[in-house]
Amino acid sequence: MDELKQAYETMGLPELAAKEEVEKRYTTLMRQARSRSKQNPEAAEDEDAFAKVTQAYRLILAYEDRKETDAFNEQEYGKYKKMAGQAQKVDHFWRYYKFHTIGAIAAVVLIIYGIMSYMDHRAEKERLANLPPADLNISFMGNYMLTEDAPKEEPIENALLAAFPEWQRFTSMVTYVPADEANQYAYMQKAVLILATEHPDVYIMDKNIFEWVGRQGILMNLDGDVEGGFKPLMKDGVAMKLKTDEDTEEHVYGIDLTNTDLPGDVPLYKENMIIGIRVDSQNPDKAKAFISKYLATLQ
Repeated sequence: MDELKQAYETMGLPELAAKEEVEKRYTTLMRQARSRSKQNPEAAEDEDAFAKVTQAYRLILAYEDRKETDAFNEQEYGKYKKMAGQAQKVDHFWRYYKFHTIGAIAAVVLIIYGIMSYMDHRAEKERLANLPPADLNISFMGNYMLTEDAPKEEPIENALLAAFPEWQRFTSMVTYVPADEANQYAYMQKAVLILATEHPDVYIMDKNIFEWVGRQGILMNLDGDVEGGFKPLMKDGVAMKLKTDEDTEEHVYGIDLTNTDLPGDVPLYKENMIIGIRVDSQNPDKAKAFISKYLATLQ
């Protein structure tokens, strides 16, 4: 409990604050950390401080999950209290006569699992080391799911390589967030952590997630590109404008590629696709080339 108490103190919250308060506080601290990072990119102490906040946030979430699990178990199995004596006898039997056998089996299973995990990890590490650097790292976030007939091995990456044969490698991840707000809460927790810890070159989002991500101030301002390199390819309604939490003026932070070849190229169930470039993208030129190529197919 001392660690949990310290976690709440790290986040500046009273002990055992409501889960909603924890979520709201973490989002606020994430924005503040990002703002400080923009003002002073060399300040390593800010990154360390926010890393401690993220660690505290995860500890609190784990505690909340355990609490919900305990409540569920009490509700489901509390009716067996009248049979506590019989349950205790069964428990003692297994404790005194089966412990060594079960322990030995568990130990063997853990050893085998550990060896296999190590070998798989080593093989994967060697495989990744032999791969060329990624031309573009894409994060799909929103009401997206792989289609049932999608290939099992790197379906999105291989589909995009077919559309960009001159490139060597794509990396991607898909974060599912349902469109129904009533079912979003658990998925949004994961999305918040991904925004804080992952740094893709571009995000491809549905409209709801674009409006949420765009307000965070992590997408690149594309005003100049819309009036520059993208201009000959643009049509009405394609440039997606919004205001961030730190800027009261509207700017273009996304390009709507819904009516391009992109939705047909990737094996995903989707409704719309809006692309935005992360401000700290490692491949901004290729991100813009990606957008331009699909804008050229705009219908």
